[in-house]
Amino acid sequence: MKDSLDIALIQSDLVWENASKNRDMFSEKIRAITTSIDLIILPEMFTTGFTMNAVEVSEMMSGDTVQWLTQMAKEKNCAIAGSLSIAEEGKYYNRLIFMQPDGAYDTYDKHQLFTLARENEVFTAGQEEVIVEYLGWKIKLQICYDLRFPVWARNTCEYDVVLYVASWPRPRINAWDILLQARAIENMCYCIGVNRVGTDGKGFEYNGHSAVYDVLGNSISKENPVEKEYTLLATLEKSHISRVREKLPFLKDRDHFKLL
Repeated sequence: MKDSLDIALIQSDLVWENASKNRDMFSEKIRAITTSIDLIILPEMFTTGFTMNAVEVSEMMSGDTVQWLTQMAKEKNCAIAGSLSIAEEGKYYNRLIFMQPDGAYDTYDKHQLFTLARENEVFTAGQEEVIVEYLGWKIKLQICYDLRFPVWARNTCEYDVVLYVASWPRPRINAWDILLQARAIENMCYCIGVNRVGTDGKGFEYNGHSAVYDVLGNSISKENPVEKEYTLLATLEKSHISRVREKLPFLKDRDHFKLL
């Protein structure tokens, strides 16, 4: 168990539908982190960009990228999280993989599929909420469009962190900024959002704004927002969560319900 959690958010451009080049690029960025880190977070569909070409780009859980995640997590002795397109039993999933340094991993399949891009016509929606327990921290996994649906993130089990990986486009970046802050405030937790930058193969532009918000909705990012490739380092403190929740016990007044 750790009272603090050192994290790195890698905000990067992506090579369209080229997993090998993206893995090589992220290998360099990960190895360039010289400080001690507990968790490294990559954007949504970090091997391909946000493509609906699932038939061509999807990998299996035994494929190269999961093996790469295993190798890199072991090499850096930290967890690494990011989503990619996964093929399984004849279906496709936008799957967030949270790989720990010992090779154990958790997976979360994106629940709210982005109908505007017809993601729902290609991918199968996940139906399970996933909370990872890592180094004594409870981390709820979410992907991009999930951010617009607060019920799916509702903190009914005292988790510490809600984590979003995303390909959130420039025209709607104001919503990204506001909703990340709102998820932190309403759930009285840290909220992490990792977005990409650059232009994808469909011509859509992304301008980052990756950020970390504390329990009160304050940005703990030293530079915010940033609209270029960079690695954001931050430290989360358990004492901050307990102190604020004790002083402001708003979660005790929440409605009690179960996600169906």
